[in-house]
Amino acid sequence: MRFYFGLVAVLSFAGCMPIAPDTQAPHEPPPVAASAISSKAFSAVVATMMPVVKDTCRKSAPSANCNFQIFVDTRKSQPANAYQTIDKFDRPVIGFTTALIQKAKNRDELAFILGHEAAHHISGHLASTQESAMTGALLGTVLATMAGADAAAVEHAQDIGASVGARRFSKDYELQADAMGTRIAYKAGYDPILGAKYFNRIRDPGDKFLGSHPPNAQRIKIVHATMDKLR
Repeated sequence: MRFYFGLVAVLSFAGCMPIAPDTQAPHEPPPVAASAISSKAFSAVVATMMPVVKDTCRKSAPSANCNFQIFVDTRKSQPANAYQTIDKFDRPVIGFTTALIQKAKNRDELAFILGHEAAHHISGHLASTQESAMTGALLGTVLATMAGADAAAVEHAQDIGASVGARRFSKDYELQADAMGTRIAYKAGYDPILGAKYFNRIRDPGDKFLGSHPPNAQRIKIVHATMDKLR
């Protein structure tokens, strides 16, 4: 069904920490365990962060699946990126590309990114994005049908509606994940202020209409504001 495949393309959660904009994470991560290629620093961050991540998940989202899986995407073609998705067993997955691990300046950056991605799952952002995309697709279908569009035009309207719906709250979700990720990393003993310096080295998406990510300066500001409260 054309409508279904259009939605799948939209709902594969885009990477949250891209070097290049609009990098799409695969719907299912490659079956490579993080320990197979991870540096000593990355392994240490995962070992320190995951108890805090799972504890935060259980307390903040009691009904959620908190059995997180950490994967490293070894494909050399993939840019520095991290993403959160769900595997075929309905387990939350946090993926890192090898390029991102190599580009991280310190453990604080890796911890902040890991906390950010975990926060998306804990906050239910993927499910909310799916619901918004479905609503947008249905609205696009109704409007195109009422306008007398042919089948091809209706399908196009579905895709546009799904895309607009999926991005409707995406900037807010990123900022929410930044705030929760800050709290998680700080509780695990890392410095989110240092971690957020990663934003200084990636391309700034600016404040684009229907953009998927907020300006980098706004994200850094959220981290600082959250830390002020924690301190």
